[in-house]
Amino acid sequence: MIRAAAPLLLSLLLGAAACTPARPPSAVVHSVERADHAAACRRAQLAVQVLGSGGPIAESDGRASTGYAIWVSGRVRALVDLGPGTMQTYGASGADPADLDVVLLSHLHVDHSSDLAALLKSASFGSRERELRLFGPTGDGAFPATTEFVRHLLSPGGYMYLDGYLGEGQPFVLRPRDVSIDSAPLDVFESERLSVRAVGVPHGPVPALGFVIRAGDATLAFTGDQRLDAQSFVDLVEDADLLVAHMAIPEGAEGPAAELHAPPSRIGEVAAEARVGRLVLSHLMRRALDDLDGSLAQIRGRYAGPVQVADDGVCVVVRPR
Repeated sequence: MIRAAAPLLLSLLLGAAACTPARPPSAVVHSVERADHAAACRRAQLAVQVLGSGGPIAESDGRASTGYAIWVSGRVRALVDLGPGTMQTYGASGADPADLDVVLLSHLHVDHSSDLAALLKSASFGSRERELRLFGPTGDGAFPATTEFVRHLLSPGGYMYLDGYLGEGQPFVLRPRDVSIDSAPLDVFESERLSVRAVGVPHGPVPALGFVIRAGDATLAFTGDQRLDAQSFVDLVEDADLLVAHMAIPEGAEGPAAELHAPPSRIGEVAAEARVGRLVLSHLMRRALDDLDGSLAQIRGRYAGPVQVADDGVCVVVRPR
């Protein structure tokens, strides 16, 4: 009976294999590799872990949307953006929300902010009691200020069962603050471990911020989504050890996308002008990856430093221990 069934079983297995679509080449780091990268971050004095390297579209390479964790002496002390899927990578890293000093939202597009509620819910199961600071842009037009966004998110019509973060401070107080997009660079946060400066950046009609984080003698810079044509940001990131830039469009893109994002050539120009030590490319969308070699050539033709294409989960060590 078993021998007679063997050909049938074999044909079923081969048929299933034939029906399974080939997975396109993926830049996503698998779980074992993610654990290795998280371990590298924990060992470092200062590191950036890419929680999500994708954009707003659910694409076949499986990237989560945008987000970054800042590791200082083995603990995640800051988060920059929290797009869909970033909390999965954050959880896989073994990070503890009780260690967080600050959350920074570059802007309030879904692909940069939707996992904020997931972070708060996850943290409610832990030991955190001290307040958590949150900074994001002021509002304009269709976009609320960050404080208003958080209030609506945790109010009737949103996740009302989490409103204790803004009310009686249960299980801890969330302290959101708006950062003006129209002012000169501002000092927005400082702790014994790190400090943060922010400046408004051009992202079409969307209120948006770029950030610089200083920890010890190292400087980390994050473009967020922007066209990179504001000199105030270029000046702010001068001599940064690491610049995380968003490459969401290919060279020659036109229309609304070009009003929102910088082409690869401009990323290279800014990295060179600001004399950054290292460049990491993130917020990677299929339209920018279809000609990745061409995009990298545009950047490397202008910037001579090391360039890395981000993957989900990857650890970028800035200062080893």
